[in-house]
Amino acid sequence: MLLRLFGANVGSGAHPYPKAKVWAPWNLTMEQHSCLANDVDCYCVAKVTICRSAIVSQYSYLCTASHDYDAANFPLVSAPIVIRSSAWVGADCFIGPGVEIGEGAVIGARSTVVRDVPPQSVVVGNPARVVRVRMHGESNSKESESDRTK
Repeated sequence: MLLRLFGANVGSGAHPYPKAKVWAPWNLTMEQHSCLANDVDCYCVAKVTICRSAIVSQYSYLCTASHDYDAANFPLVSAPIVIRSSAWVGADCFIGPGVEIGEGAVIGARSTVVRDVPPQSVVVGNPARVVRVRMHGESNSKESESDRTK
């Protein structure tokens, strides 16, 4: 309710946890069933869009602004962040200005993301790099039936 009072667009079933911090809530859109966990810092100098069923886990920092370090006076620069449907940003991640997290992508805990992440990718590290692509309906942690019969 409080985010809506300050201009945020919060869809039905969206869950901004009470300890999430949002700077400039009028620049925040949370679609249906999205989640902004406790202790997330959402610095919305530019638009932040968290699409349907996307999750941003605790202690993550969504940062839409920085400074132009090539200019003598370090002017503020900003760019929007979009977290597409069913993506999951793990705990304690940094998502930088202008980044788009693709649909269904997974960002590993404590990763630093400064470039777009392709849909269904799993990325980890600093800077984040793709380590694999998600395969829906299959368990990647166990051998497949055909591998066990060989």
